[in-house]
Amino acid sequence: MEVKDKKYILEMVKKHDVKFIRLWFTDILGYLKSFAITVEELEGALDEGMGFDGSSIQGFARIDESDMMAMPDPSTFQLLPWRPREHSAVARMFCDIVEPDGTPYVGDPRRVLKDMLKKASDMGYSFYVGPELEYFYFKNDQGTEVLDHGGYFDLIPSDVATDLRRETVLMLEAMGIQVEYSHHEVAPSQHEIDMRYTDALTMADNVMTYRLVVKEVALKNGVYATFMPKPIFGENGSGMHTHQSLFKGDKNAFFDKEDPHHLSATAKGYIAGLLEHAPEITLVTNQWVNSYKRLVPGYEAPVYISWAMRNRSDLIRVPLYKPGQEKATRVEYRSPDPACNPYLAFSLMLAAGLEGIEKGYELRAPVEENVYEMSEEERANRGIDTLPPDLYEAILATEKSELVRKTLGDHIFNKLIENKIIEWNRYRVQVTQYELDEYLPLL
Repeated sequence: MEVKDKKYILEMVKKHDVKFIRLWFTDILGYLKSFAITVEELEGALDEGMGFDGSSIQGFARIDESDMMAMPDPSTFQLLPWRPREHSAVARMFCDIVEPDGTPYVGDPRRVLKDMLKKASDMGYSFYVGPELEYFYFKNDQGTEVLDHGGYFDLIPSDVATDLRRETVLMLEAMGIQVEYSHHEVAPSQHEIDMRYTDALTMADNVMTYRLVVKEVALKNGVYATFMPKPIFGENGSGMHTHQSLFKGDKNAFFDKEDPHHLSATAKGYIAGLLEHAPEITLVTNQWVNSYKRLVPGYEAPVYISWAMRNRSDLIRVPLYKPGQEKATRVEYRSPDPACNPYLAFSLMLAAGLEGIEKGYELRAPVEENVYEMSEEERANRGIDTLPPDLYEAILATEKSELVRKTLGDHIFNKLIENKIIEWNRYRVQVTQYELDEYLPLL
């Protein structure tokens, strides 16, 4: 694999006649931010970073500490394939945000993930993830008029989205992002493109790129793509099922051929940690008011905190082991949605799993029956709890969490809670169409 360093980048810029380089970073809510520099500024940016005003970025600095530096990560250099190249190409690099004195900035989500990956590395592990991001195509951003009425894996002759998906896959691959599958999902006009699993930092960058590419291709073709978790009442919402595994060198730390489930003690501790801390990390894996419209029984999204080998109603699924596929042993965490901040979400899933390993959490028995069909009493008897039912309950669970505070750091933790309380208060005073339809004729 070609090493991307300063020399490589300067050569590529010259070869492709790049005039502008976009520097990308992410705020605490997972919005992609960008500013452009000219090719003349590139060498200085690679050596010393580029200054910008952080006071206007969500969750970043106060006015009195607004000077920030964006340090480009040379390994993330890519040409933007949707920009015309006839006259001048445009490239991008992800950045780490630092203080003017060069110290890492505490409000940078990419730093949070780097810190967690260092902790995993200190324990001897590498962390790999493979998220499956679902999304919808609509006619425009003014409503939810669908492009098709297809279902799961459907191939529809008139499916305009097949061409959109193909164009998106080609564009992702042009940016060095490997794709495994693309298909129609369960709901009308709902789709999924699965990226090949890789290390968590690369994947978080890839998720940010993926979301932008999906939207760019849709826009170019006169339609709208959205990662909103639950845009259509009565239909499945969009999830980001996240497959994850720990490796020691080239050995999968989750695999044990002697175990009945082929799961090592490491894997069991990791799953137990995810189950134990699921309620308190949900504010990050499902961070919007709308996220909780998806997390309801009956629409494939998990609500109950349990695990299984086959069952897709559980929060955690362990795909069945196939002989010779030791490296594919993994844990699938099914609650996250594709509108989360991937840097923080991956950080907290890893933190919860490592806590389970470090503290030797005991893994309870898998639940292979349909949890939705159990009575409340039966679920209580088996110790099956639920995820927070709305954003407010998620805030309450996270506010008390030492694990989340320790992982995110005080700055991001406090800013996130503050932002989510504002969102909840704005939402709860709204008068919805449902209330008008339900009560206005009667009261």
